[in-house]
Amino acid sequence: MLLIVLGAAAGAPLRYLVDRAVQARHDTVFPWGTLTVNVAGSALLGFLAALPAGDGVMALAGTGFCGALTTYSTFGYETVRLLEEGARFHAVANALVGVLAGLGAAYCGVALAGAVA
Repeated sequence: MLLIVLGAAAGAPLRYLVDRAVQARHDTVFPWGTLTVNVAGSALLGFLAALPAGDGVMALAGTGFCGALTTYSTFGYETVRLLEEGARFHAVANALVGVLAGLGAAYCGVALAGAVA
């Protein structure tokens, strides 16, 4: 439990900082910051899951860090908000790109771990 808390204590502030930094560089309603942290976290989790790591590593880095870095709730909220604001194209793009990029990133993380190990 302590390892999960420690990982989350690093992942959550990093999510906020990356989200704000990325979003500040884009003058659009599309949630680039959330997409960035979700794709990065998916790649890292795919990488970690494919390594022969112990439970401690997965608790700290996988569940704690990646769990706090990524955010499905914000992804869902931002997609609904885009729909409510009439930005249907951006909402559909966010849903499709978010899911497909996250899955693709996880796959790439697994492939990278296979190449390294």
